[in-house]
Amino acid sequence: MTNTGQHKCKKMIDFKGFTSSESFTRLPSSFFSKLLKEMDDLGELKVVLYLFWRIEQMEGAQRVLSRGDIASDEAFMSGWSAAELDAALDKATRRGIVLRAESDAGGLFALNTPRGRATVEALNKGRLTAAAHPNNLPPRDVPNIFRLYEQNIGALTPFMADALKDAEKEYSAEWIEDAMGEALKRNIRNWKYIEAILKGWKERGRDERRDQKDAEQGPSRYGGGAFAEYIDDGT
Repeated sequence: MTNTGQHKCKKMIDFKGFTSSESFTRLPSSFFSKLLKEMDDLGELKVVLYLFWRIEQMEGAQRVLSRGDIASDEAFMSGWSAAELDAALDKATRRGIVLRAESDAGGLFALNTPRGRATVEALNKGRLTAAAHPNNLPPRDVPNIFRLYEQNIGALTPFMADALKDAEKEYSAEWIEDAMGEALKRNIRNWKYIEAILKGWKERGRDERRDQKDAEQGPSRYGGGAFAEYIDDGT
């Protein structure tokens, strides 16, 4: 696989692995069965994956991105130039993965899906005007602990907000995410239970193989001892 232009060599990140609470981006099967084997340019692959990720998280019927939307993403553009972005978009468009509608913003880009085809056709024929939308990027970093709690455990009270702030000082964001994931595997939505997992990891050391064995055994594994008081407590 070749590079588009001369990409600068970047230091490899120390990736700790995917977490149980993060979202996943869907890719169609034909991307793997038909397209991936034909793509030999790193820039093209990079921009296509980016568009799948970014457009997947957009709302509304008009899911297109301007060139400016893409170029303004500093994290994505790190290490390559505007010219390399244009070359990658051009190659993906010529291959038919990406569709382009002309606009004053330097082009509007959509994926070649039924929704994307209908939108681009309407834009090019003047039946649809490109809607202005805030250039808000989807979150990249570890989800905020408050959001994680509300999504997986329950409503956030002032007491719980203080407890979560204290937990952030005591444990890493990765540990908190993983502990929530372990509790959810056992169908236990309870902060005290999650906190007990965290305390256990801190006291005895974390053993992911043992955690997996415990998860397979289910809540009954913690039916007594320090965990018993937390299983039926809704806090």
